[in-house]
Amino acid sequence: MKAVIVQPFYLPWIGYFGMIDEADIFVFADNLQFLKKSWQRRNKIKTMNNTSKWISVPVTGKYKQNINEVAINNSVSYKQKQTMVNWKEKHWESITSSYSKAPYFDDYKDDIEEIFTKDWDLLLDLDIYATEKISELLGLKVPDFIKASDLNDAEGIKVDYIMNVCNEVGADAYISGPAAKDYIDFNEFQKFKQKNVDLYWFEFPHPLYPQIGSEFIPYLSTIDLLFNTGEKSRDYIRKSSENCLQLEEGNTLKNDGGVKNE
Repeated sequence: MKAVIVQPFYLPWIGYFGMIDEADIFVFADNLQFLKKSWQRRNKIKTMNNTSKWISVPVTGKYKQNINEVAINNSVSYKQKQTMVNWKEKHWESITSSYSKAPYFDDYKDDIEEIFTKDWDLLLDLDIYATEKISELLGLKVPDFIKASDLNDAEGIKVDYIMNVCNEVGADAYISGPAAKDYIDFNEFQKFKQKNVDLYWFEFPHPLYPQIGSEFIPYLSTIDLLFNTGEKSRDYIRKSSENCLQLEEGNTLKNDGGVKNE
């Protein structure tokens, strides 16, 4: 059973869904600290002017809070077309303005717009709903989606946190993004070995795909891929995911002395 443990993101990028497609169990790490300037509450879309644009969910509450505690500030209004609108209307207006001429916009607009017609109080609920809906639209292999906060032993820091979650969900393999190489050294890797959990690195090369506009912009929300390529979206994700999983044997990780174990 392969597990992925990742923070919930807002309208995530393509590689996020590549990991979902590889997982048997996908754990939203919602009991970690919220970071205001992060993908947890914002993402990018492409504008008609061939630039990228942030769309951000307004939030409220104290600075140090867990992701599952973050409340959306639904009282925020923005001036749009001479009228005042809330953040959901603003986001949908921005998406419509950017993608109305995309070849598959009409095929998916109702499903994506539904995200912005619902009432949301917590950022976590919005993020999870949008992620599960987009997974469906992409036609991916849908794993068991679990919130870490619903588990009994999702505690600890970094590798200890990962091990506790894997143990509780019964995973014998863990899929990690390459950023974790910053803290998983040779000694931390031994914790995987001791628990008989295989560690896989998932390094996702961004695919090139037909995109409206004269210049290709990568690392946007996956809705960009959907509106531009339609049913072929899954093929682009799976093509880039080929050979993405690399089993870590421990011989490429640094030990305490900073020397490679070869």
